[in-house]
Amino acid sequence: MKRFLFSAAALWLSACSKPTPTEPANPPSARIFVTNEAAGTLSVIEESTLTILATVPLGKRPRGIQASSDGKLLYVALSGSPFSPPGTDESKLPPPDRSADGVAVIDAATFKVLRVLDVGPDPEQIAVSADDRYLFVANEDAAMSNVVDLESGKIIQSVKIGEEPEGVTLRPDGKVVYVTCEDEGTVYAIDTVKHEKIAVIKVGHRPRSIAFLGDGSKGYVTLENDAAVAVVDAQSHKLLKTVKLGDEKVRPMGVVISPDNKTVYVTAGSFGHIMLIDAATDQPAGSIQVGRRPWGIAITKDGRRIYTANGPSNDISLVDVDSKKEAKKIPVGDRPWGVIITEPPPGP
Repeated sequence: MKRFLFSAAALWLSACSKPTPTEPANPPSARIFVTNEAAGTLSVIEESTLTILATVPLGKRPRGIQASSDGKLLYVALSGSPFSPPGTDESKLPPPDRSADGVAVIDAATFKVLRVLDVGPDPEQIAVSADDRYLFVANEDAAMSNVVDLESGKIIQSVKIGEEPEGVTLRPDGKVVYVTCEDEGTVYAIDTVKHEKIAVIKVGHRPRSIAFLGDGSKGYVTLENDAAVAVVDAQSHKLLKTVKLGDEKVRPMGVVISPDNKTVYVTAGSFGHIMLIDAATDQPAGSIQVGRRPWGIAITKDGRRIYTANGPSNDISLVDVDSKKEAKKIPVGDRPWGVIITEPPPGP
């Protein structure tokens, strides 16, 4: 009997002495990347703690930013063209510094600039092909969309489009890319395999950015000078309707769609709000006050947080989607322009 008790106790002590699995002290977090147009830098923020991890020097006027499909590389458009807001007398501007034009390729883990691609003059926004082989560029000063082979770093095709191209977004199936042309009031649909335009859609005044529903059925195009969003059939490339969001104070700029495809979120520029659209009815669905002149916008994978880049106040706003309220402002660099969120790498 004594031997049995001793044996049982020994087994109990042995079991208790075995190490138990523990959670990592610092589990990987999503990261927020913000381009600061006037500072020429990239702010890197840990999404779980909202702390600044790094401020990376990039070059002149970083604006559009995208990531590779695996999130390992970042692409940032740089421009040597002088600042030229609406109403500027361009004859009085200094000449552009074309040596500063390009797209910076950045390691998303180390924040190091790996190389700068020559993508043509004045790139503003960019899109990466679904297979990570090509970069589609809006070359604003050239009324062109250049296609860049990412392996060689060379321009392989130049597609002539309308004046002042800006927004560039890939349809979810990867077969078509849309490019907005501000001056012409159009969206060009470009075949991503043949690298040629397949349609021109008249949408309204000063189109800025585009977002697609997850199934690729519809695209939403912000119309800065119409205080509206154009809804486009993204298969037939036809204008379906225009959703009016308010009076002339509302200046639609950036746009994202919730992961469940139920809500379209639009930054309203100098109006200082995010405007909401019900994607089922394509009707306005309220607004959320954020920072000064929100431009770029991003939403987390779970759809619970939105971030906007607020240019004049040098910060980004965190919006809690459930409460529809701004929860926090995070200071970044001078004149934040674009913002994206990359997910943490998968575990072992």
